Amino acid sequence: MGKEKVKLKTIHSFFKRKDIVEENDVANQEVKRQKASTSETQLNENQQEPHVFEAPHSNTNEAQAPQSNINEVDLNHLERDPGKRKQMCCYPVNLREEVRRAYLKLGPFQMRLKDWLEWSPTTNASYCLLCYVFNDKPNVSNGQDAFTVKGFDNWKKINDGKRCAYLKHICSSKHRNAVEYSDNLMNQATHIGNVFEKQSEELLVANRLRLKGSIDVVRWLTFQACPLRGHDESSRSKNRGNFIELLKLLASYNVELAKVILENAPKNSKYTSSDIQKEILSILANKVRKYIRSEVGDSYFCVMVDESRDESKKEQMAIVLRFVDVKGMIRERFLDLVHVRDTLSVTLKDSLWSQLLQYQFDVTKIRGQGYDGASNMRGQWNGLQALVRKNCPYAYYVHCFAHRLQLALVCASREISSVHQFFRNLVFIINVVCASSKRHDELQKAKAVEVKNLLEMGEIKSGSGLNQVGTLKRAGDSRWGSHFNSVNSLLNMFVVTRGVLQGIIEDNSNDYIQRGDADAAYGHLHSFEFVFILHLMKEVMGRTDTLSQALQKKSQDILNAMELVTSTKVTLNNFRNNGCDSFIEHVTFFCNKHLIEMPDMNAPYTSTRYRPRKKDLHVTYEHYYRVDLFTSTLDKQLEELNSRFNEHSMELLSLSCSLVAKEINVDQICLLVEKYYPEDFTEQEIIQLRYQLELFNVEWTKNTILSGISTISELCKSLVETQKRETYYLVDRVVQLILTLPVSTATTERGFSAMKIFKNRLRNKMSDDYLANSLVVYIEKEISETFDSDAIIDDFKDLKGRRVALYILQTNKRNMPNEQRPKDRRCNHLPL
Repeated sequence: MGKEKVKLKTIHSFFKRKDIVEENDVANQEVKRQKASTSETQLNENQQEPHVFEAPHSNTNEAQAPQSNINEVDLNHLERDPGKRKQMCCYPVNLREEVRRAYLKLGPFQMRLKDWLEWSPTTNASYCLLCYVFNDKPNVSNGQDAFTVKGFDNWKKINDGKRCAYLKHICSSKHRNAVEYSDNLMNQATHIGNVFEKQSEELLVANRLRLKGSIDVVRWLTFQACPLRGHDESSRSKNRGNFIELLKLLASYNVELAKVILENAPKNSKYTSSDIQKEILSILANKVRKYIRSEVGDSYFCVMVDESRDESKKEQMAIVLRFVDVKGMIRERFLDLVHVRDTLSVTLKDSLWSQLLQYQFDVTKIRGQGYDGASNMRGQWNGLQALVRKNCPYAYYVHCFAHRLQLALVCASREISSVHQFFRNLVFIINVVCASSKRHDELQKAKAVEVKNLLEMGEIKSGSGLNQVGTLKRAGDSRWGSHFNSVNSLLNMFVVTRGVLQGIIEDNSNDYIQRGDADAAYGHLHSFEFVFILHLMKEVMGRTDTLSQALQKKSQDILNAMELVTSTKVTLNNFRNNGCDSFIEHVTFFCNKHLIEMPDMNAPYTSTRYRPRKKDLHVTYEHYYRVDLFTSTLDKQLEELNSRFNEHSMELLSLSCSLVAKEINVDQICLLVEKYYPEDFTEQEIIQLRYQLELFNVEWTKNTILSGISTISELCKSLVETQKRETYYLVDRVVQLILTLPVSTATTERGFSAMKIFKNRLRNKMSDDYLANSLVVYIEKEISETFDSDAIIDDFKDLKGRRVALYILQTNKRNMPNEQRPKDRRCNHLPL
């Protein structure tokens, strides 16, 4: 037997650590045990109703990573749910320190808890983050895995005095050791590498200055939406890219910086690589998201979601949060951009839930949803709004008001066949005139000559910003108000457009197709019907442009939006009833000025768009233009506005209007609370709310600041300014719930506009995380520019182990800053 053992021993087995084999066995047993428990959990979940917190489907297979990627761990997408994440022993040994540091930076997965305690919505059990992070060999015997693997759910042992399970756990030697290990791991000043490699204070200052230069360059380039990398960044290149060229420019004005960057920097800490740039950008974006999370706090918020394809044909989902901050101001913050594999409502809901839980938002606080009118969004049974309301029944869905207005004004108008044909002809004319650069130049040159002649004749006045030479504008379906700009541009350049078309027709160098298209476009411009509808669309869209612009403001509240809709309806109705005669006179003057032939209004109307020329003796031209076009178009507009902005179908809004009335209707507000927000107010609070409203009603008339309020957003702000928020805290809660309801998804559209700037034809290979972090820093610039570079350096050095020290080693505890001092953790400080 001894000889056989000697024969089996090899040089590899001699130097192999014994505990590696044991560690791998434990890891394999743990993976098998997790697979078995996962299958049992799935069987039980199929037999039960879904819990209030649904687990995202996209991360269910994260623990079953392929063997080829066993040495690769994505630290930006670690599983947060304690009931679903894999144990620490399953990670490669050389990566565990980075995984531990990443989990400790993220903090416990929880909503209202503190310190080490976290809760899993999947298993409905509590866990200890510190014990999980430093649990390399899980002991599954004697209940040692209660706070790390299985989770603790024996709630009877909580209120048990000194025998409380939480008290016993934090007083145990295992937990105390984990606390000490975490303090040592996150305190880079005591790292073993820094103890042996002591560096002078001057060298440490140089390291921080070098990194600070890279941080400022990354931040500035992201603010300007410029690419960081260059095609060739070698020292022989004439253009080394934006990052290095801007860093060199900064160094030319700072001698100290020039001594420590690029060629003067150590080879292992130049801080110019793409990985370092992305790490800095990720730190900035995460600090912005944490700031947004702190802004929301425990208040109610609304989620606004929209999806669009980027340059690489990936479907991206933008997430925006709407809430009321501590100053009483309405905020709409861009939280993240998430790549989704498809636009199914289930996929969108899982991605939304995953991101909200990732950043520790309390999803039970959602009180509003804002999407467009697509079926996957607004579906009553399987749409995104329906899936969210299954978990949050009081998250009321509001169809984007700006999108409603676009559908009402443009799509509804096109149901009139003549108006539909007009928009097609309008696009055709713009395409013919702006088809080439030569025609575009001729158009602008002719407009400049026309402006000069009109100034000499005294028909127009000169001034700053007046008489600008523009061009014809195309309308976009997703750009609200673009149709109004398109109609105005053609009216402004009507004469020069006609001149350019006439030049194309008379130019024999053009082929027959170009001359034919120009002749058809010229015929449309000389048509009385086209000119009539052109002016009609200008009048209709001009009366609704104010509403369209107001709906796209971030600070707009839903009650003020409804008032604007009502005013717009009244304006259109007055124009319908009393404006026809003056409108026809205006069109007639325009036609006479531009030598456009007008039909005999008393003659029978003849239609040339249909099969034969057909005359109806009972329908005259005057009847056609007054009734069939003018009145029918406005009737259709009003009908659509009444159906899409129906106050009777939005009882929540009509009840809320009483808050800004001259005298608050107490019964309506109490009915609003009881019917729509029963979980946010107890029975005692509803009774107390009635008394607060009566007192507030009396003070409303006496207080000069409150009496001048006309919108609910002003009311919320005034409650903070007058320090009445604490006195009328229930009234303030009602106001915040109403302000949380969204008005439009214009902020998500602005995010997609920024996405097209970053991810364009030349930068179509950007990773999803890089694109999302760039957009967060770019859109929320006012937040990003407030972060100090020193704070970013601290996060940078804590992100993972660095070869070069970035801090001054302080061995004396009294001289250490408060945030670096060891914290006292005693059993009597229970984080509950």
